[in-house]
Amino acid sequence: MGSVGLLFVGAVLFINGVMLLGWVDAKSAAPINFFVGALQIITPTYLIFTANGDADTILAAAGLYLFAFTYLYVGINLTFDLDGTGLGYFCLFVFVSALVYSGLNFVRFDDPGFGVIWLYWAFLWLLFFLVLGLKRESLTRYTGAVCAIQGWVTAWVPAFLLLTGSYTGYSRQIAIALAIFAVVVFGGLYVTIGRRGATPAPTHAATGGHVTA
Repeated sequence: MGSVGLLFVGAVLFINGVMLLGWVDAKSAAPINFFVGALQIITPTYLIFTANGDADTILAAAGLYLFAFTYLYVGINLTFDLDGTGLGYFCLFVFVSALVYSGLNFVRFDDPGFGVIWLYWAFLWLLFFLVLGLKRESLTRYTGAVCAIQGWVTAWVPAFLLLTGSYTGYSRQIAIALAIFAVVVFGGLYVTIGRRGATPAPTHAATGGHVTA
């Protein structure tokens, strides 16, 4: 069930990314945020209620709420054209939490693949905090590009690997590949987009969700 939610997280990250790039009207991105936000409320609630008290299952499922509330927050901001500062500081909270979940995946869950994916998400939420909370609008297009790419790399691809049973046994290889990809692609994007301080798109942002393997 969680893998299905992760698949649609890829969609919302991609849509929100291209919105920040200025390719999609901001209000037209609101529905997907509501849809996926609602899905990411239903999924962890089901997982927790059927966990039979298993601490690891509950711990992993709890992380989904961080992103569900972010999507819903984004949907409301876009619909009512609200100031993004509150969302930005919520993203700071999610950034810190994502670092903790990254460590848990490395140490407790023995899943370095999702350990690195959580680092991806921590980086993305940090960018959202900078753009929305601190009004670093020169980073908007860079953040949009990172967000759109992460939709495919951290959600769509892992979701299909999980759904087809192909993820098991390849977590370490995936972690190494993702780490190299992040340094090369996001570093290169910063040089070409981020440092130029390109004219920003509307500063409404949305972030990703997580499903454990």
